[in-house]
This record gives sequence, structure tokens and C-alpha cells, in this order.
Amino acid sequence: MVQLVEVEDEHFQQPQAGPEEDDEDFTDTDSEISTDSHYDPTDESLAERLNALRDMVPATARGWMHHKYDVTTSAVAAALSFAGRAAWTVSVSALLVGVPFALAYGEDQNFAAMEQEQRMRELGSEVLTAGGAGGEGKDGAGGMTAEEIGAALGGGGGRAEAKAAL
Repeated sequence: MVQLVEVEDEHFQQPQAGPEEDDEDFTDTDSEISTDSHYDPTDESLAERLNALRDMVPATARGWMHHKYDVTTSAVAAALSFAGRAAWTVSVSALLVGVPFALAYGEDQNFAAMEQEQRMRELGSEVLTAGGAGGEGKDGAGGMTAEEIGAALGGGGGRAEAKAAL
């Protein structure tokens, strides 16, 4: 069986030639910020501070954060694009379908009001001519009763409500 033994070189056992150093007078000349400088942290902008964090955050973590930022940005952009297209579709559909429908509906309402006014005029003229011409009503009294006028107007309940003509 083989046995390993460590052999030290004599050169490494001797102290290094030169003056002995004390740690008392040690100064860090590699430091960028020293206590004697006129550094004011309020002069830094947010961009400079974030740029300084680049050295503190590992590259893999920065890559992960950038990937998450890209995914979030693209998702928000896609959602806004979809919302814009949906709003465009709804507004154009409302203009192409809703406006003509509203105009036709309004015209139909005007036509129905004109028909109602015409019926009321005819009934009014019948009431006036029936009373003056001596025509006979249901009971032979000569004229229409309020119930007959209400039924003719479509009230059904016996009481007719007058509507103003336009």
C-alpha cells in the first residue's frame, strides 16, 4: 500500500524580505468613494441609482427580470390592442346598424302618432256631424256616447284619454 506524505518547500517557510506592515496605516486606494470626498447622494438621479444596481444583481436574475418585464409588456400591449379593436368594432356596428334603426323607429313612431291623430279627427267629426245631422246612436238618442267614443279610440275601459295633436 502507498502512503502519501506532504513535503514543504524551504523557500515558503522563510519570511518575505522587506519592511513589516502594520494594518494601522492601511488605506484603500482602490475605493471610489472615500470619506474625504464631496459625495452627495441627493445629486444622483434614479437612473444612475438603478444603473449602479446592475453590478449588485447577478446577470441571471437580471435576465429573469427582463424576461418577466418583456412578457408583461407584451401582454398589456396585446390587451390594449384587443380593447381598441373591440371598441372600434362596436362603434362602427352602432353607426352602421343602430343609427338607421333609430331613424326608422322614430319615423314609425311619427307615423303611428299621425294615424292616431287622424282617427281622433275622424271620430271628432263623426261626433260633430252626428249631433248636428240628427243621426241615431245605439239607443236612438242621436249621437255617440262617451263609452262608444272610448271604445272607438281603443281605450277599452270605457274612459278615453285625450292626447294632444302634434
